[in-house]
Amino acid sequence: MKLRIVPIVLTVVISASVLFGGWYLYRQMALQNPLANVVSQYEGVKNSQIDINQDTVTLKLDLKPDTNLRGLVEHINKEGKAVVGKRALKIEVEDHSSEQLNEWWDDAMLSVAEAMDNKQYTDIQTSLNELAKRSPELKATAQIDDQNVYVSLSDGKSGKFIILPRQPGKVEVWNHA
Repeated sequence: MKLRIVPIVLTVVISASVLFGGWYLYRQMALQNPLANVVSQYEGVKNSQIDINQDTVTLKLDLKPDTNLRGLVEHINKEGKAVVGKRALKIEVEDHSSEQLNEWWDDAMLSVAEAMDNKQYTDIQTSLNELAKRSPELKATAQIDDQNVYVSLSDGKSGKFIILPRQPGKVEVWNHA
């Protein structure tokens, strides 16, 4: 039996094109585009990049300085539930902070870390309010949901968004220590 190379190669190329092209179209049309529409509907989102894997949905967001980050996460979880499903939602916010915002965050970081360790989440807003009293142009807010604490710092021109997980990583002890 003589095998013809051209029909075999042509069949493999067409089959692979249909299979992978169909998968690509499915990801774009059924997953990424609907989630991109949900994200872009929210006020304050300038740009977004979406990466959907089997276990995670990663959103890289470019936000305006006064965007309500907790509200955005809530909106995504509610309106994009069909796409996100049981996948873990990871949000990465593009950093547009100024040197002054970074200095403010450095001043607040110790008290925020202490409040997070002690699970005294209301102390976070208290320390941010004290920081804002010293600098009238600073707008500092802390919001919380069941998974994260969202800290937003803004001076009107630039913004800094920090997402702090409420469940810190657990340290395991090595048995052979």
